[in-house]
Amino acid sequence: MVKKFIIGACAAVLLLFLFNYAYYHLGIYIDLHPGAPITTFMKTDEDTIYIEEDGEYVPFEIRGVNLGVGIPGEWATDYAIDKETYLRWFGYIQELGANTIRVYTILQDDFYNAFYEYNTRQEERGESPLYLIHGVWVNDYVQNSHRDAYDDEFLQTFIDDCRTVVDILHGKKSLSLGYGVGSGSYRKDVSFWVIGYILGVEWEDVTVAYTDEKYPDRNSYSGTYMYTTENASPFEAMLCQVGDKIIEYESERYKQQRLVAFSNWPTTDPFVYPDEITGFFMKCAQVDVEHIQPTDAFISGYFASYHVYPYYPDYMHYVLNPVDLTESLFENREEGVTYPYHRSDNGTPYEEAMTGNEQADYYDSSGRVNTYYAYLQMLNRHHNIPVVISEYGVSTGRGMAQRDQNTGRNQGHMAEDEQGQALIECYEDIMAAGSAGSCVFTWQDEWFKRTWNTMYAVDLDNTPYWSDYQTNEQYFGLLSFDPGKEESVCYVDGDISEWKEEDIVQESDEGTLSMKYDEKFLYFYVKKEDFNPESDVLYIPVDTTPKSGSTYCENYDISFERASDFVICIDGRSDSRVVVQERYESMRAMYLHETANEDPYLNVPDRDTSVFKQIHLLLQTAMPLITGNWESNAETYETGKLRYGNANPKDEDFDSLADFIFTEDGGVEIRLPWQLLNFSNPSEMMIHDDYYECYGVENLHIDEMYVGLGSEESPGQRIMMESFALEGWGKTVTYHERLKESYYILKDYWASLDQQSRNE
Repeated sequence: MVKKFIIGACAAVLLLFLFNYAYYHLGIYIDLHPGAPITTFMKTDEDTIYIEEDGEYVPFEIRGVNLGVGIPGEWATDYAIDKETYLRWFGYIQELGANTIRVYTILQDDFYNAFYEYNTRQEERGESPLYLIHGVWVNDYVQNSHRDAYDDEFLQTFIDDCRTVVDILHGKKSLSLGYGVGSGSYRKDVSFWVIGYILGVEWEDVTVAYTDEKYPDRNSYSGTYMYTTENASPFEAMLCQVGDKIIEYESERYKQQRLVAFSNWPTTDPFVYPDEITGFFMKCAQVDVEHIQPTDAFISGYFASYHVYPYYPDYMHYVLNPVDLTESLFENREEGVTYPYHRSDNGTPYEEAMTGNEQADYYDSSGRVNTYYAYLQMLNRHHNIPVVISEYGVSTGRGMAQRDQNTGRNQGHMAEDEQGQALIECYEDIMAAGSAGSCVFTWQDEWFKRTWNTMYAVDLDNTPYWSDYQTNEQYFGLLSFDPGKEESVCYVDGDISEWKEEDIVQESDEGTLSMKYDEKFLYFYVKKEDFNPESDVLYIPVDTTPKSGSTYCENYDISFERASDFVICIDGRSDSRVVVQERYESMRAMYLHETANEDPYLNVPDRDTSVFKQIHLLLQTAMPLITGNWESNAETYETGKLRYGNANPKDEDFDSLADFIFTEDGGVEIRLPWQLLNFSNPSEMMIHDDYYECYGVENLHIDEMYVGLGSEESPGQRIMMESFALEGWGKTVTYHERLKESYYILKDYWASLDQQSRNE
């Protein structure tokens, strides 16, 4: 009997395990209600999204915030955000005035558990919940590879991930940790608050073009819920299949449907532009979701999703301001052959989405040229379904990568108050153009991010462990992570109370120089007797690398005790800057060809050259489309220029981009981002090695730097220099959350709109 009992118990446990594995891991199920009606609480028409309330469908504006997965000290794929943090953030987001969160991929179960708890609590209080738009991610390594969109690792994985997302949202999934996805036991049904899916990512145009060229005959798909029109491309047919399959799976297993959209952005938008623009930007593909249509069986809604920023690529600016390019752009073209990468067979001429009235097309209600608004109008005119701008935003990073030529909403180098105003203007443009909703990019800053014009300068294996203020991509958030557990070690605000005797590095007749640092900045405090900030000039030489440097700076006619690599020059509120010795100028080593059409490894600067250069960053600007000259040099801007102001977020006159301020005791406080001094990984105190020995950027470890203090009052004297120890912090970072000024600006604006709506 005992033996039979044991065998029976083991068999029961095994059956339970097999059932659990088949049901929650493999997604195997039996449809117990095959004839049950399909339900939905979302619908759309040609330009509006609706939500069911009390049995009626009412217009619903998606007013969303994109939510990332990064926190300091962790990679995105570590999924390190806990439930308590999510609950706190959800409260902040709803207080902001948003009604929707958008996530890009499968997160760990803490997110869904927190989302369920938050919304359950909201509804128990009789208050509005937060809604969710969930993405289905396509792995970057798959898209940027030899694979086309019909490869199993692309298409079948895409479809499988759609099923997984559906199961997770209905609380019927167990998932082991995988590359790029979260893990956990997903048992909370949050589908009540999921309004829709955005399938895919910002498509690589080459992947789209490669797929279309490889499979010219696979340009149609007819499913139960979606089908392609006769104008569809092979890539669009693939999207149609994926959309049909996610609707089919949720309809059959859960008897529900919700909104569906496919991700898109200007690089693969539906339009064909003038040949000069097409050729320069190499716009080789179009994706048009108008070629994908719903059947009557799809009772929910379908919308067009776009990521649109004011500064990239701003095709309409170049349409509005055409130039005649030199023949050199097309000198290898045979007569009669179309421009490279030109695909007019599947695209819509941009003119068809314009009114032909320049005043109406290119000017906003304030009367200014606004090509962002022009582009948004094009998208809305083109589509016969609602348009949602699912990403828009600007960065508060100190570094900048692109300029908005018309409205000044740049990619980077915008103070937090400027970010807030730019978000409002973008939102107004989006809604004025007729869009059905929008999502701000993004909720939180993310230290692990990288940007094309600075990624060469940093150790990409260690980006989460320091806050790189020069990399704008890290600072799109409304929530900042500032160094320090509760406060930063220093605030450049004119208040010197945080400076202690142990911070002094050098005392001399010139004055006192003190220093400290954290995960974001190197801080300097200079105290000098009888210092007149309006007329006196201060010099702080900095020696980091033992490979090069000069004991003389011919720019300022000053000499140093040690061969220095940088000079910090404080020359009034408007003419202060950091300069770098030419040998150690990263811009020259990495981008001389782009900026001056010269090889940086010819005529290499001497190791001890006395020439110091301004520090610049490269900008992504279509200069030939502005100048008409294909040989035109790339645009740069001086990132070494120092900005005067108060950098304490608690003060009324806070300027988040401030680099220095004069103190009441006759001194100056300065903060410099690490990368400005060629640190590639300050968490381990790694700097750039000699570019011309290494043919590029390689890392060099240092454990000290030398600094000194001089002024114009001591001409001809060598500036004495002292050692400042550098220890780093490894992978142990400290930080605290802070809602940016932009959060409160946007919150007040959205609150005013809601109040106005209630009054109407």
